[in-house]
Amino acid sequence: MIKLIISLLFSVVLLWNTPRAPRGHQTDPGIPPGLTLTRFAGPNVTPSPACLAVAPTGEVFVGVDMAGSLGKETGKGRIIKLIDSNNDGKADDHTVFAEVDNPRGIALRGDEVFVLHTVFSPQTKLATGMSLVVFEDKNGDNLADGPPKVLVENIGNAKYIQERGTDHATNGIRFGIDGWIYISVGDFGFVNATGTDGKQLTMFGGGIVRVRPDGTELETFTHGTRNVYDAAIDPLMNIFTRENTNDGGGWNVRFSHHIQSGEYGYPLLFKHFTDEIIPALADLGGGSGTGALFLDEPAWPKQYNKVPMMADWGRNMLYIHRITANGASFTQRDEEFLKVQQITDLDVDGSGRLYISAWDDAGYEGSADKGYVTRVVPQNWAYKPFPNLAKASVKQLAGMLKSASAVARLNASQQMLKRPAHEGTQAALSVATNQKLALACRVAGIFTYAQITGSDGIPQLVKLAEDKTLKEFALKALADRKSFLNKVPAKLFVDALTDTDARVKAAAIIGLGRIGKLETAPVLLQLKVATPVQDDTLFTIEGPHAKPSPDIILPHLVVKALVNMQAVDACAAAIGTANNRLALWALRYMHDERAVNGLIAAYRGTNDAKLKARIVATLSRLYKQEKPYDGSLWWGTRPDAYGPYYNSITWSGSPVIEKFLKAEWEKADAAGKKNFTILNTRHGMEIAEFGVEENLVASNETKVDLEEIKNRQGQVGKSSIEDVLLAIAKIEGNADEGKKLFTRQGCVACHALSSAEKQKGPFMGQIGAIMKSSQIAESILKPDASISQGFATVLITAKAGKTYMGFVTEQNAAKVVLRNIAGEVFTIKTGDIISRKEMQTSMMPAGLANSLSYQELASLVKFLAMQK
Repeated sequence: MIKLIISLLFSVVLLWNTPRAPRGHQTDPGIPPGLTLTRFAGPNVTPSPACLAVAPTGEVFVGVDMAGSLGKETGKGRIIKLIDSNNDGKADDHTVFAEVDNPRGIALRGDEVFVLHTVFSPQTKLATGMSLVVFEDKNGDNLADGPPKVLVENIGNAKYIQERGTDHATNGIRFGIDGWIYISVGDFGFVNATGTDGKQLTMFGGGIVRVRPDGTELETFTHGTRNVYDAAIDPLMNIFTRENTNDGGGWNVRFSHHIQSGEYGYPLLFKHFTDEIIPALADLGGGSGTGALFLDEPAWPKQYNKVPMMADWGRNMLYIHRITANGASFTQRDEEFLKVQQITDLDVDGSGRLYISAWDDAGYEGSADKGYVTRVVPQNWAYKPFPNLAKASVKQLAGMLKSASAVARLNASQQMLKRPAHEGTQAALSVATNQKLALACRVAGIFTYAQITGSDGIPQLVKLAEDKTLKEFALKALADRKSFLNKVPAKLFVDALTDTDARVKAAAIIGLGRIGKLETAPVLLQLKVATPVQDDTLFTIEGPHAKPSPDIILPHLVVKALVNMQAVDACAAAIGTANNRLALWALRYMHDERAVNGLIAAYRGTNDAKLKARIVATLSRLYKQEKPYDGSLWWGTRPDAYGPYYNSITWSGSPVIEKFLKAEWEKADAAGKKNFTILNTRHGMEIAEFGVEENLVASNETKVDLEEIKNRQGQVGKSSIEDVLLAIAKIEGNADEGKKLFTRQGCVACHALSSAEKQKGPFMGQIGAIMKSSQIAESILKPDASISQGFATVLITAKAGKTYMGFVTEQNAAKVVLRNIAGEVFTIKTGDIISRKEMQTSMMPAGLANSLSYQELASLVKFLAMQK
């Protein structure tokens, strides 16, 4: 077993009491060129900041959550309002705007503050779910006027928040220029979330849902992501996420473009059914995605502007993703932008000030003395007051819709909706129809007009669709609100299916699925689109999780549209036609006895062997269905990704399918029976006569009790950090065994427990007084979370082509002394140094505690926690 000394030598040990400046402080050479950073607020005001939102005028609302992602206590959350009255980059006033538990998302609209947070029972002190609420500050005293109005309740899984905490719960909220609030849902999902209009929605797993600002029209936007924390929404309503890990194998993150109605596959379609999902744009390796923002502000330098900015807690990094149009979607190229210690969220105001919140080693259970907010502005930035929109005329608001600032456009649009409809209608329309304006401005005009006019605006939106530049967005606006879809002309969307622009086609397909007129289904089935190359009669190896594929988008959307409108008869009638594959693909999801009867009739009416095989495959897929989600299950951090169902059950059509398949099984030759066995395994039918293809059986570990696995060697390496922390918190460590392990593994060679000893690596004699047990454990598991003062990795290039890497143990005008990961000491003359770079990383690679059992780690942590 690798010596644990290395694990602790360069791990997260804070040996000073004052909070450090964020990575990228203006004296740090790692700051992006042309930018200036200042500490806006520290842990004395904003400890453990989980989320933030910024008013266009610059006030910063921070969601403080000292319970953290694994904490379960009430009374540790609040919304802090920060004010920088002299605009010098430092908050000089603050108020506790409101008290809420586990704030996970904040969005602003005028004097309204929308918050997504966990709700606790006052009697039991246990979580009862999550709610989206809105506070108001009508009197301008920087305090919420009173209790919030609940817009959506039960939008979180109470069972798993109680058991685990909020780390996979519902998260960030953000406004789009279309007026919807977009909500990022983690893979806990929720059951019967209820809006103000009584509409209920259930989501098994994660994705994005949306709701109107008054709590009505709650609906699913996309499904099939894991633990998405926040969304970046661009001015053209493209939505991007950096989701927090995918398949539980490599703990990777993926960068995705969310297309309405899309299925992103996590985890049930992730391995063997990848032809059925929209793949992510990129698999980015290990990390943990958090806050997101699409930056579109004229104050910012071109190289940093008009890009999704995505925070990654696990990598302590804010990334820029360079996106390039690719059919109906994009390709991307990600770049490191700014190092920020456990970054959580970001937002920008109308003057171009970017604010970033950071956990700063607060641990998974939060801390009262860690965390900060940083302000980032371009060099030579000058403050420009944002106008008081409440006092602006409609003409002035229309002028702001023409702004190059996304913040200005969004807030002007929101304010225009508060004015009498007859005042704003023509003003918004004039912006939409002005061909001299940038597309983002015209799109702001379209969606503002659509919201003001409702169903009365349909004729004008139809006319706007004649403008090729606006066609995609006019179609989206027409199909946006289900409350008046019955008045929208479907023919416009049918005609758009022949457009040469893939994005227009996508909008038309999605729109037809929402309009739901069954007479349009045959047209969708005849659409000339590429179909997946995977043969749906075979069990395939794991496919691409993340591979930009413009060919998959349109057929995927066609199938989703057919399923949304439940076009069973049209799909059954199309079996055997030119677009047979689309029909069969859609029928996989239609658990309807008409689908079963149609498939069997088509089978009996054809002599085409390949078609028969595909029909059998489709029927075998329909044999089981997913049990309606009741919130009692969660697929965990290492999910069963076998698919296509997680908790499968039979349904009313199953007996007919079983009778038919068994009859065909009896007629089949050896090769045919082999195919039935594969389908039985692939689709989890569990029909005993067909047998099981053993080499295809899922290899996921069976869930076992902690008591059974706590002494299993290597269990630490098989688990997520969160799982390890939760486990060892329940295990009583043995300090004597921990001391033996500390000595046996050679930790004493570099770590002193007494001030009388020679000091080499970080001093361990008072670690228990500085850090909680959970923080000590996290330090061992995640060495790059932060670096002890003086122990950052330094790379020195010297004369004669020599390079040295280690931490500095001594330096003066004549020399620098380094100690490397093996304990070797090197003395380099100052005059021989060509370059010196502080890496801001630990010298130890991640995973060096992977060979330990939970019990061993608990014992080691207990011993160290006693060193005070």
